[in-house]
Amino acid sequence: MTMETPRYQVLEEALKQSIQSGRWHSGERLPSIRVLCQRYGLSKITVQHALQRLEAQGLVEARERSGFFITPSRRQFESPKQASRIDPPQVVSVSQVFQDIMTRSAAFDLLPNPHGAEPPPGITQLNRCIGRALRRQKGSFQYYDEPAGDGELRHQLALRSARRGWNADADDFCITSGCQQALFLALMAACQSGDVVAVEAPGFYGVLQLIEQLQLKVVEIPASPQTGMDISALEKTLESWDVKACVVSPSFATPGGAIMPPDARQRLLELADRHELAVIEDDIYAESGWLGVPDTLKAIDTSDRVIHCSSFSKVLSRDLRMGWVSGGRWHSKIRQLKLTSQLASSRFLQEGVAEFITEGGYTAFLRRYRQSLRLQRDQLLELLGNWPVPLRATTPRGGLTLWVELPEEIDTLRLYSRTLAEGIVITPGSLFSVSGRFGNCLRISYAHPWTADRTAALERLPELIA
Repeated sequence: MTMETPRYQVLEEALKQSIQSGRWHSGERLPSIRVLCQRYGLSKITVQHALQRLEAQGLVEARERSGFFITPSRRQFESPKQASRIDPPQVVSVSQVFQDIMTRSAAFDLLPNPHGAEPPPGITQLNRCIGRALRRQKGSFQYYDEPAGDGELRHQLALRSARRGWNADADDFCITSGCQQALFLALMAACQSGDVVAVEAPGFYGVLQLIEQLQLKVVEIPASPQTGMDISALEKTLESWDVKACVVSPSFATPGGAIMPPDARQRLLELADRHELAVIEDDIYAESGWLGVPDTLKAIDTSDRVIHCSSFSKVLSRDLRMGWVSGGRWHSKIRQLKLTSQLASSRFLQEGVAEFITEGGYTAFLRRYRQSLRLQRDQLLELLGNWPVPLRATTPRGGLTLWVELPEEIDTLRLYSRTLAEGIVITPGSLFSVSGRFGNCLRISYAHPWTADRTAALERLPELIA
């Protein structure tokens, strides 16, 4: 720049260099116009002019009443390949690596540090609601809550379900200790030891653990990274084997964030009627979607064959351990199973969460959290684009994770030991199947902000792969 260069161009060039050097991540908010004026000693109109020129170049974008943001990454990868093989039903044995990951609290973090960040404002408000509920307990601390759970919380769940096309009422819900217990109760109610359960492949390793615990058998149904369980493959499976239940995640399924299309959902329930099948819906990620929350399977369930399971764990707090189940034709049995296995849930926690929802705190929290998830997903895609290793990856519109496929010669289970030696905890693809498939895949989460340490850990992975 020469002495005669207009000041707005000087600022434009400075901001452009900062953007291109990676000082700000994809989707990140730039400092406000007021801050830029103070920092560079410029007038408001000069700063606005520079920002408008950057916007014209596609480097930043203006958002009404929010400021200017780095244009989100448009990086798209080729999608991971869909499995095609259907093996006979088999006994489940979950890898010891799963227990190791959970022991390290690393299911959704490359660098787990439970004490490393301040809670967001919504969690602070939630804690206040729970604190008020605890102070109101008085003599009730000596009494059990009813087995179904707090009536007001169940009422709030029914109201939220109505917005997703399912006209439920409070009596349709039973409060559980997280979604994992909800799935456990559903499988116990619908199956007996030795029965066959259909699951997605790749699918949720927590379900495989429950199936192993209940001494059930599993048949894996190929799942598309975009559209979820292959219903045609499920139909062939049902014609070959006596399957009692099908566990499916229609909305932002782990590990890749797939969304099952409406026609596939309808076909699934038609097959359930034809083959006397219990459909266990794992709906835990549905409210994470930043472009909209898909309807639940219960919205089209006319035969009460869907057992709906969910919780607040993935979108609000992992530590809360509060979920729910709506059991359809198995609901009475599920309530009885909860009574014999857990007896009751914490009364003050339920009342605090119900108050948090009623006051609008949960809706406001979700709005902010979804924006953060979208930003963190875009940043992860951008970082993966810098890997020297050829890869395929999903681009989900919700959920907390990407599914990454690496070259076939790479064994991510062996890679787990190498990364662990450097304090990095990965989630190998083989955990998401009992058939030894997906050994060259990884599930990578964007649930946490991409701090300098996390970014460095992610950038270290291709070096360890090599």
